Amino acid sequence: MKSYSLLKMCALVLLAGVVPAFAAESNGWTPLFNGTTLDGWQQKNGLAHYDAKDGMIVGTSVPNSPNSFLCTTKKYSDFELQFDVKVDKELNSGVQIRSESTPDHDKGRVHGYQVEIAVGGFSGGIYDEARRGKFLNASEPTAEIKNLLKENAWNTYRVLCEGSHIQVWVNGVQVTDLTDDMTKTGFIGLQVHGVGPRTEPLTVMWRNLRIRELN
Repeated sequence: MKSYSLLKMCALVLLAGVVPAFAAESNGWTPLFNGTTLDGWQQKNGLAHYDAKDGMIVGTSVPNSPNSFLCTTKKYSDFELQFDVKVDKELNSGVQIRSESTPDHDKGRVHGYQVEIAVGGFSGGIYDEARRGKFLNASEPTAEIKNLLKENAWNTYRVLCEGSHIQVWVNGVQVTDLTDDMTKTGFIGLQVHGVGPRTEPLTVMWRNLRIRELN
């Protein structure tokens, strides 16, 4: 009996060791990606490919496609969002927050706040995708901001939405401190930007996607 109990305990310890971190919830955090499938997500617009691979969501461009978005099936209002991202230098990307897709807006085109992801660009800025069509930040990006997103490396984002207050940090540096009340709720979407006729595939990868809803 003792031997059996010891074996059972060892098995449980080993099993615990292989359970990925994103499978657990703690301190109000919930994983947005289960690490193996795209359950809880759906693609809207565009033809880019999205795959669950090695604990990452990998978005891959295809030629002659408009912007593509992999969107959560759930909508979020006030929340803190964290994720890591790595993107090809030639590919512009972003994460939609509080965004929408409705038949009465450009035939279902995804629109709303986008947290920018671009090597050498306004990473962490808020672009109003397919709506006002501009960055909503009060000032242009500084040289420091343009250099925040590292090429060929994982970069960490933190996004905080409370009421009309939207804040974004990239690699620990605050880029956005915005007040805007156009949209208070919506889905989260992972963008693969269109690349025109370019046939060579470009990729953007996300991992450690997690969210903490605020009461």
